[in-house]
Amino acid sequence: MDDCIFCKIASHVIESDYVYEDDRVCAFRDLSPLAPTHVLVIPKHHYETMVDGVASEDLVAMTHAVEEVVKSEGIAETGFRVVTNGGADAGQAVHHLHWHVLGGRRLTDDFA
Repeated sequence: MDDCIFCKIASHVIESDYVYEDDRVCAFRDLSPLAPTHVLVIPKHHYETMVDGVASEDLVAMTHAVEEVVKSEGIAETGFRVVTNGGADAGQAVHHLHWHVLGGRRLTDDFA
């Protein structure tokens, strides 16, 4: 989508602080982190939410990206959280499927 900021980041039209990338997904640091580690994992194909017929290959690639991120960020052993929001009522601000990977401190029961 031409106006989607995450599509622009995934295609490197807008550069970001990339943590991981392959042919299906990319992961980059959140500009407003809620934890010492706050990385967004996105598919390169545009899906608005988890219910938009996400290709199983993209879900597998996103899961693999989370694994790579938590290992490279040093939070695989100490603990991490993966969160996604679907739609405005859930707090989704950018309407491109994305997973927040959070860690680096004890996380509370709320989002962060």
